[in-house]
Amino acid sequence: MNIGIVGLGLIGGCLGLDLRAQGYKVFGVSRRESTCQQAIALGVADQASVDLAILAATEVIFLCTPLAAILPTVEQLIPYLSPNTVLTDVGSVKAPVVEAIAPLWSNFVGGHPMAGKTDSGIEAAQLNLFALKPYVLTPIATTPAAAVEVVEKIARSLQATIYHCRPEEHDRAVSWISHLPVMVSAALIAACMSETNPDVLVLAQQLASSGFRDTSRVGGGNPELGMMMARYNRQELLRSLQHYQHHLEVLIDLVEQENWIALKQQLESNHLVRSYFIDE
Repeated sequence: MNIGIVGLGLIGGCLGLDLRAQGYKVFGVSRRESTCQQAIALGVADQASVDLAILAATEVIFLCTPLAAILPTVEQLIPYLSPNTVLTDVGSVKAPVVEAIAPLWSNFVGGHPMAGKTDSGIEAAQLNLFALKPYVLTPIATTPAAAVEVVEKIARSLQATIYHCRPEEHDRAVSWISHLPVMVSAALIAACMSETNPDVLVLAQQLASSGFRDTSRVGGGNPELGMMMARYNRQELLRSLQHYQHHLEVLIDLVEQENWIALKQQLESNHLVRSYFIDE
């Protein structure tokens, strides 16, 4: 099977490495000729070009561009596609993407492999990034079952764990466990930088260790990704931020009132339920 990848950054690069390892022939497209040459040199793609026409012979195409570029990319792709070509994306927001693309291309399957790294770019690509990680598919009523089966088969070859849900359900769920943490983490960094005593600020920076590293990681990541999450999942992110604000205010009140018993009970409850989200 010939598979196309548009967007040869971290996710596109990792997909290319894994798909070629599974025996698929991979055709890559990037905006930069230098990235295309790099993709071939790194083994990410068999062939790569800045011209979308290279994808005319592919049967499945993964759209690994930023969220804002998915729709214009599909519009530019359509003249080169056969009616049976399956399109899928890897965006972290699904409802607006599916709403925009499904009317243009019936064989479109919304997708979101939930894996990543702190590093970005094709240079950070590695094998098996998606192994044992969630891979969400968001077909709608008009999505052909055959198209879903094709994408699911490929995702399973990556050893990913497949989940199906509606696009709206996906966006609400990821607002809690992905998009909200980015904003909370970003606010933590900004709050720490608001320390007005320069000596204390320097000391805090010198003392920062694993706790700060873990809680600040996503907030200090790719700014464009964070902005796109907020822009395209705005309503769900606002909803989760407002709930978070409420719970933060509850904690502030408990500390102000010196209600240590209630605070301990809340922290004990958090300790117990964290395992529902993270299995360590």
